Amino acid sequence: MTPKERVMKVFNREKPDVMPCFCANSTPTYEQMEKTGAYWPEAHENAELMAALAIAAHTELGFDAVRVPFCQTFEAEALGCTIKWGGKENIPGIDHPVQYTLDDIPVLPDNYLETGRIPQLIESVRIMKRQVGDEVAILGGIVGPFTIAGAMLDSVPILKATFKSPDKIHPFLEVGEQAGTLLGKALIDAGADIIVVEDMTCSPDLIAPKTYGEMEVEYQTRQVDALDAPVIIHICGNVDSIIPFIHETGCAGISIEPKSDVRRARQIVGDETVLIGGVDTATTLFLKGPEEIEESAREQIELGLDILAPGCAIAPGTSTENILAMLAVAREIKY
Repeated sequence: MTPKERVMKVFNREKPDVMPCFCANSTPTYEQMEKTGAYWPEAHENAELMAALAIAAHTELGFDAVRVPFCQTFEAEALGCTIKWGGKENIPGIDHPVQYTLDDIPVLPDNYLETGRIPQLIESVRIMKRQVGDEVAILGGIVGPFTIAGAMLDSVPILKATFKSPDKIHPFLEVGEQAGTLLGKALIDAGADIIVVEDMTCSPDLIAPKTYGEMEVEYQTRQVDALDAPVIIHICGNVDSIIPFIHETGCAGISIEPKSDVRRARQIVGDETVLIGGVDTATTLFLKGPEEIEESAREQIELGLDILAPGCAIAPGTSTENILAMLAVAREIKY
């Protein structure tokens, strides 16, 4: 099978030849940058460099899917947020102070898809499609509604508002969903096979599971329904308490960190949802050696994963040797 066939077989709930392996989150490492000549920060804003660095996840690491972008700031920037650049080593973030308050009513700009770096992101997917064709699956990353709302309002005000004035958050969730969905559709039109929704601010480490269920599921469900491609939802941290809510969105796949209980997730979602994960990016993939990585990967696979992956974004300093050790375990799993 080609890498793309392998990935899409799993999302069609059919058997691949071997277990797919890719990262649902950011994939670049400094070693890949050296190999490709595509470096941060330029690769966050230049379509050709972005595509070259993304494709390295396949050519240098052997992943079955490649993915852009490498940060979570494209939508927020196009909605008026100021970006704080991370330089050559770190990803961009949202600068402070933010430009919105809870009393504002945000509006999605008419020229949203032509704003900020979004045109470069869309073009990078077109370039990737031309270069990898149907050989490798292409993942288009968007940011979830709650996290976009948090970028516009800042984390502390939105977290306080979930208790004190939740109604004031809904206009921001509305715009956040519209912004992510519109970008997701554009990425699909450009050639993306799968959309990954990263909604980090929904983590149970930050908001109560009840808040997620009552405030965010509605908007994530709208997004899943509107996108004509499989959707993976990734939320950082231990998501055991919100797996039923994530499943409720109807997403095709759930990307989880090893902090979560894969076996319990499988019991909740059954066979209809793809479970992606396996190796902790900070404590294992970055810090340990190949033997420990292989052991961790095998343990997580036995719990019920469908796709082996780093649990979250790959730390840029992670060695290619360590990533290849994880990939080797996936290739052992034959169907």
